[in-house]
Amino acid sequence: MAKKTTYRPQRKLTFIDIIKGNFLNRDELKTHYKFFSLLFVLMMILIYSNHLVSQKIKIVNALKEQTEEYKSRNAYAQSKLIKVKMESELGKQVAKDSLMTLESHPQKLLIKLDSTDAKAK
Repeated sequence: MAKKTTYRPQRKLTFIDIIKGNFLNRDELKTHYKFFSLLFVLMMILIYSNHLVSQKIKIVNALKEQTEEYKSRNAYAQSKLIKVKMESELGKQVAKDSLMTLESHPQKLLIKLDSTDAKAK
């Protein structure tokens, strides 16, 4: 005996039904459950892949910050190296000329003008 299907008009699907989850009990879902399960799996894969991409972006940004820090450290070290090389070369040249470094700094001389000299100008 063949099963006789009777046509039952379905209620219109409303937003409240979707929020409550009543759409899961409808006959259309039961007949097309393979398609809906495939959609669910694809959506989960999409969410997971987006999660992985965001993790990779965080890692890349952290690595970019590290490279910038290392570049600045390298530039600072190179400038110090250049100064040291220049000082050693300068020390060699000074030693050839038998010059010595100052032990005390030079003094600044201030010259005051007389009031008569200021009026003349």
